[in-house]
Amino acid sequence: MSPLKIGTHNGTFHCDEVLACYMLKLLPQYQDASIVRTRDQSILDSCDIVVDVGGKYDPSTHRYDHHMRTFNESISTVIRKPEYTTTIKLSSAGLVYCHFGHQIIKHLVPELNEDDLERIFKKIYNTFIVEIDGIDNGVPMFDGEPLYRICTDLCSRVGRLNIQWNTPHLKEDEQFSKAMAMVGEEFTYFVENSVRSWLPARTIIQESINKRFEVDPSGEIIEMSQSVPWKEHLFSIENESNIDPAIKYVIFKDNSYRVQGVPQQYGSFVCRIFLPEQWAGLRDEELSDVAKIKDCVFVHSGRFIGGNKTREGALEMARQALKIEKSMNK
Repeated sequence: MSPLKIGTHNGTFHCDEVLACYMLKLLPQYQDASIVRTRDQSILDSCDIVVDVGGKYDPSTHRYDHHMRTFNESISTVIRKPEYTTTIKLSSAGLVYCHFGHQIIKHLVPELNEDDLERIFKKIYNTFIVEIDGIDNGVPMFDGEPLYRICTDLCSRVGRLNIQWNTPHLKEDEQFSKAMAMVGEEFTYFVENSVRSWLPARTIIQESINKRFEVDPSGEIIEMSQSVPWKEHLFSIENESNIDPAIKYVIFKDNSYRVQGVPQQYGSFVCRIFLPEQWAGLRDEELSDVAKIKDCVFVHSGRFIGGNKTREGALEMARQALKIEKSMNK
C-alpha cells in the first residue's frame, strides 16, 4: 500500500504550513505520509490531504487552504463552543489544529481526561497557534505603528531557513525539513509544558480555593501550598464554580511570604483591591510601624504585592488590607 501524501505549496515556505505538516505527521495515520510540495493542481488533487494551497477549505475532503477571498474562519466558527471567542482568521496551522488538535494531544498524552484535554487544547491555541494565525494573516497586535519590530519569533526563524538570493546551493526540501524540526521542537515544548507544569498548577489552585474559608472567614484570601502560576487558573475556577465573594488576595512563599492582589481580569494590572495607599513603597521597620504588623518586608509602590517574613504576617497584611478597604466603602 502506497503511503499517504500531504500536499502543500513549493517555493518560499512559512511557519503555518510547516507547522501544519509537522502536526499531521504526529498522528499515526499520517506519520509515514510523504510531503508533496507543489502548486500543480493535478498533483495536489492526488494528495490525501492538502494544506495552505489549492484554494479550497473542505474538511470532508481534507482540504485546508485559507487564502480564498471568501475565507473568514476562526476558532470560534470552527469549534463552535461558547468559550471560544477569538475571531482571528485561521492560517493552515490553525485549521489543522482546530480539526486535528484534540487527536494530536490525546495521542501525545493519552492519560488526559476529557476536561483536561480541552484545557490543554485551549491553552496551546491561546499561547502558540493564535500567534502564527495572526502573523500569517497580517493581523496587527495593536493600533498604530510599533516602536520596534520583533524579528526573533518562530515565524521569523522559519523564514530565515528559506533559500536566499545568494544561497542557491541550498536545497528547498531540505530547508523545509529543517523548519519542520524547529517548529516541532517548539510545539512539543508547549504541549509538554502545558501538561507537566501548567495543568498540575490548577490542582494546587483548586485546593487553595476549596480551603479559603479555613484561611480567613471572609473567603476572600487564599493560600497556595507552593508558588505556581495561578492567575489563569484562578479566573477559570472562579467562573466555573461561581465563586462569591470574589477572591481578593493570594498568599504564597517566595523566599519570604508574599501577599498579592488579584487583578480585575486575567492580564490586567488593576487589582480588585490594591494594598493600602499608606503602605505603598515602604519597607521593613517603617512599613511595620505604619501597618502595625510585625516583620513586614515591603509593599511595592504599585501596591499589587507585598512581603512579610512570616506566613502569619502576610496573612495579617491581607486581612488588614481587606478591613481598610471595606471601612472606606461604608
